[in-house]
Order: sequence, then C-alpha cells, then structure tokens
Amino acid sequence: MSERRQDLRNIAIIAHVDHGKTTLVDCLLRQCVEHRDNQLQGEQILDSNDLERERGITILAKNIAVNYKGVKINIMDTPGHADFGGEVERVLQMADGCLVLVDAAEGPMPQTRFVLSKALELGLKPIVVINKIDRKDSRAKEVVDEMFDLFINLGADDDIAEFPYIFASTKEGYATDDPDVRTDSILPLLDLILEKIPAPLVELEEPLQMLVTTIDWSEFVGRIAIGRVQSGTIRKGQTIQVMQKDDQSTPGKIVFLYTFSNLGRSEVHEADAGDIVAVVGLPFVEIGDTLTSPIHPRRMPRISVDEPTLRMTFGINSSPLAGTEGKYVTTRHIRDRLLRELERNVALRVEAIENSDQFVVSGRGVLHLSVLIETMRREQYELSVGKPEVIFKKKNGVVEEPFETLVVEVPENMTGPIMEMAGSRRGQLLEMSPRGNFTMLIFSIPARGLIGLRTRMLTATQGTAVINHRFECYKPREEAIPSRPNGVLVSCVPGRANAFALDGLQARSRLFVSPGDVVYEGMVVGENARTGDMDVNPTKEKKLTNMRASGSDRNIILKPAVKMTLEESLEYIEDDELVEVTPKSIRLRKILLKEVDRRRAYRAS
Repeated sequence: MSERRQDLRNIAIIAHVDHGKTTLVDCLLRQCVEHRDNQLQGEQILDSNDLERERGITILAKNIAVNYKGVKINIMDTPGHADFGGEVERVLQMADGCLVLVDAAEGPMPQTRFVLSKALELGLKPIVVINKIDRKDSRAKEVVDEMFDLFINLGADDDIAEFPYIFASTKEGYATDDPDVRTDSILPLLDLILEKIPAPLVELEEPLQMLVTTIDWSEFVGRIAIGRVQSGTIRKGQTIQVMQKDDQSTPGKIVFLYTFSNLGRSEVHEADAGDIVAVVGLPFVEIGDTLTSPIHPRRMPRISVDEPTLRMTFGINSSPLAGTEGKYVTTRHIRDRLLRELERNVALRVEAIENSDQFVVSGRGVLHLSVLIETMRREQYELSVGKPEVIFKKKNGVVEEPFETLVVEVPENMTGPIMEMAGSRRGQLLEMSPRGNFTMLIFSIPARGLIGLRTRMLTATQGTAVINHRFECYKPREEAIPSRPNGVLVSCVPGRANAFALDGLQARSRLFVSPGDVVYEGMVVGENARTGDMDVNPTKEKKLTNMRASGSDRNIILKPAVKMTLEESLEYIEDDELVEVTPKSIRLRKILLKEVDRRRAYRAS
C-alpha cells in the first residue's frame, strides 16, 4: 500500500547557465545549517571541482540535505549546460519536484526549456523562482508571463500550468511574493517548498527496490552507488540482488550505508523508502541497476538518456615532444581512463578503432568532451584529439544530422554580422525580438555549423554576444558547410622559435607561438592570412657579420601570440590536424608531420 512520507521532500534545482542555481543552494545552506563561521564562507560552496570554479558553471550533479520545520529536504544541484544533460536526466529520477530558476532580466533560455521538458516528462511538480530581481534591468512580472507561455508550449496540463512562483535575489539572500517588497531571509521559499512540493509516495511494507542513478568513487572504499529507495527498507549488512542490464542478476552485500546530511554524508544502519542513500560494497554496480530483495526480486526500468550527437578521436601523443611533460602516455593508460569515465558518465560512448591505438569518444557537445580532456590533462595524461564530427543517422533511406536551437543576444548595431555568420552556416532565423539595448536572435542551425562559430561571433562583436544553444532534433542533412577560410603556418624544422624569424612572419599571419617556444616539424605555429597552408621556418636566426650598416638594424616588436583555449583549439582544427594535449601545453599539429608525406597524401586525394 502506497503512502506519503510527510517528513521528507526531494527536489532538484534546474536552470540555465549562470541563472543562480549554486548561489541559491548557498542561501539554503546558510539559512538551515548550523555551522562554524569558517565553514560556509565564500560563494559557490558546492562547486568544489577546480574546473567548476574556473568556468563558473556546475558540471557534476551534487546532493545535499537541509532540515526545516522537522522536514528533511534532499536538494540536488544539477548542471546548467545542455552538454551535461546526461547528469540532469538521471538526477531528476530521484526528485518529486523541482525549483525552476529563471533570471529576472534574461527570462527563460534554451537550457530552461530543455530541463523543464525533462522534468515535466517525469511528472515533477515545479516551483518557478524568478531570481536576480535586484538587477537594474529586471522585468520580473514579464518573465512570469513568459514562463507561463513556455509551460503551455511544452504541453503542460492546466494544473501544472498554474504553477506557484516566487521572486528572489539569491545574491542578497532573500525571497518574496512581491518583487517590490524586500524581505530579510530565504524562508518564504522554504515555506513554499513544504506547501507545494509533494512528499514522496512510498511503499514501506513492500520488498526493497532502489534504482542506481549516480556512481561516485572513493580511494578508500571504491565504488559508491547513489539512488533513491523506492520501496521497503535498506540496511547495513543486508544481502541484496543487483538486477543488471541484459537480464543479468548478481548477489551482493551492503557493507556501509549513508544518507545525505547538510554538505556531507552520515553513516546510518537503515533507511526507509523515499530517502536518497549512498551504498558501499558493490564493486560491480553500474548506473541503471536495480538493488532489490533476493527473495522477491523486482526490476525497475533502466535510465535512458539522449544519444550523443558529436564524436572525436582520442589517441596517444605521437609528436616528437611526447612523454616530456606528462606521466600517462600509452594506449593502455588512455583506454583505462576512458573506461573509468564510462562508469559515472552515462552520456558518454567509447569505441576502440580496430587495428589502431585510437578511440572514438562520443558525447553531447564540444564542452562535454573538452571537460573530459581537460580533466585528463590535469591528471597528467598526454593525448592527441582529432576534429569534432557530428554523428549522422539514416532514417527511411534519408541521411539526417542533429540540429540545434541557437540563441544569440547582441547589441542592436551588431545583428547584421551575426545573421550573416549564422546564414553562411545554414542557420535559419526563427525569431528576432528586442531586449532593451540588445536584440535576441533565435536560429535553427545544423550542429556542424556550430563548430567554431562561437569564437567568430565573439570576435565580430568584441565579446559582447551572449551565445547559447541546445539540441533540437534530427533533420535531413544540409549541404556542405564552409570550412575554415584561412590556411595555417606549419613549421618545417624542429628547434626553438626565434624573434627574428617570427618578425618576418607576423606581417602575413597570426602567430600561435612566442620566442623561445619549442617547435617541431609539422607543428602549426600560426594562421595564414590567405587560403592554403604555408611551410615556414620559425627558428631562423639573423646572419651575424662584423660589418655594421646604419639603418639596417632595428628593434623587433612582436605582437602577442594568440593563445587559444582547449575548446577554441578543438573548434579551430581541420580534418588533417590534431590538438596535442599535455599537462603543460596545448599545441596544434598536422596528422602527417613531414611535408613530403602531406604533399603525397594531397595528390592521392
């Protein structure tokens, strides 16, 4: 018999990038958790990952719990970028309701639509939080109307469309029913959660049933399975049955059991249905498995996530500088690391290429895969990565490719270049609307067209454009999309770059190296001002004689070298190039390092 656990609430916080999810969690922690003065200092307390703090985005979903008026509230902070949708989809499985956070000035954005559609598919009860009402350009009440339109467009029924909402400034630490009236705490939001988010519906008397939605790892205890107990009671030392994929079933025993408490976990002897727990002692468990009673085994539907839309080729670093900066450089090292990533990253796919030392790694976007690459390089791995490629599908004899919804917000006087760039990449303008001094443009564009587009748009708008995109659907394949308009400068000799040589090259190129940088034959050292590649000698030195001539000697003034980020490098390269990634450097190179080999391959093609 099902019943509601009134002492418990399970909620997820979902929103677009930079709309204030993690700051809201900071507010709730400071309001509800008894802490020492030094425990909850600073901002983005949950963003403990170095990459998250550097980029200012949430990458990994996290669990915390707070107590308010005798009710335990399990809170799940989810990523805000569409490339990490795999994290969002599985975390929502543990919730009964969600806080949909929306910026009071920007309104609902692409990721808001994406995560909200996932939440509505699972039947979660939403509360809309209009955040950042302290902004000067806030239009809080208009955003409420826009959210209503979004709910209707997503097919919400009358009950869901009449959603409860509240206004907040998580930076200032308060929530209010009226944006013109400031309160002194976040308590109105907590009261609304207790009132509107349903208590979990559980079956306490039924046998154990729990779906594993997240895998964590500890150097001390190994793999940790996290999920919500659907029915029954789970106990420390209990013998269970793990229902795995392909109808397999494996017995296991729970060694340690934890529930979430404040910022960490607390060891417990048992936990009832409805709560979210972490289980230790199952080294073979995977995401999507069901933990159940061995006497009455019952399987739960496995988690399904959207398929990858983009892939890259990972391989060993085969440049002349291989092994000089990294610790893990062999194929075995890379393979083991990728397989370990599969244990917790359900949106990732890895396939070994036969008769080679390379792997095809598929994901949800360039950011999704670049975060993996950046994590690997910080763990002292060396590798080379090929150009990102979209994944095509064939349906009823028609080749289809992924399309994305591209949203660009730019100053009014810069809409022309943006529309021209998107149009050249087969983008179709869907909507154009004013936002104060800015204009919001919405395009439907092939995913192929997005590769490298962000950098060019930011350059054309002097960095003022705000660019977001999300997966839309698969459509019939478009015609060829223009490739990089410029060729590159390729070093034809090894050595160290010399200021004298670079001075002669900078008049006809953008340089990627500085004086003193190590270069090798086949390394890309700059961008040519024209189409086509050009082989150059960046190490050439000035001939010295004992003769002096007035006017022939001059000071060399070099423009600063262009230092591209990992994402920019991945989007910049062409099919015959690779990005060489080491713990200390990011370099561009040709696949074929010798000029004679490249000429031979060009003639053969």
